[in-house]
Amino acid sequence: MAGILSNLNKVVVSAFVLAALLIVLYIAMNGFNGAAFWPFVVRWLHVLSGVMWIGLLYFFNFVQMIAMPGIPDEQKPAVSKHIAPRALFWFRWAALSTLIFGLILAHMNSYMVEALTLDIADAGGAFSNFNVLLIGIGMWLGIIMAFNVWMIIWPNQKKALGIVEASADEKKKAARTAMLFSRTNTLLSVPMLFCMVGAQNLG
Repeated sequence: MAGILSNLNKVVVSAFVLAALLIVLYIAMNGFNGAAFWPFVVRWLHVLSGVMWIGLLYFFNFVQMIAMPGIPDEQKPAVSKHIAPRALFWFRWAALSTLIFGLILAHMNSYMVEALTLDIADAGGAFSNFNVLLIGIGMWLGIIMAFNVWMIIWPNQKKALGIVEASADEKKKAARTAMLFSRTNTLLSVPMLFCMVGAQNLG
């Protein structure tokens, strides 16, 4: 067991193998219903990606940004050169996969248009379906957050971390911009998660 747990790749593979065994058990007990199974798989991948994305967002805001001022200058490169770039890799790709799986799920469940138009496209009239309205608001907040990650936070972090060439003033400005939009995403994450969970449980 220690041979598996000491290697992250083996841990991840083992985790998905265990999940696959649970899927096999479910199918053996209930049969295979593709109409229900595939949307579930996409929802599971959507949630899994979202946990990675929001988990790293909270790590940056509640741990790294707060800790950095207290770290001695000679130790800061350990964070900026090694930890932050790796964390940002998983952060931005988790944001994208969360968005993609969410949109696929909306399409599979036939609420894409109604959700993105905040139920206005529904034949019943504007705001006729509270669940669709909630999921629509949550989707738009998620889209805004993913846009912030790829179009604002990541380009500015590349400057701040020295991944791309930038002057000292540019790095300082880029670091502040990345911080402000990361805090914006933290602010938006709470109502976004409320909408996503609420759409499943409040209707």
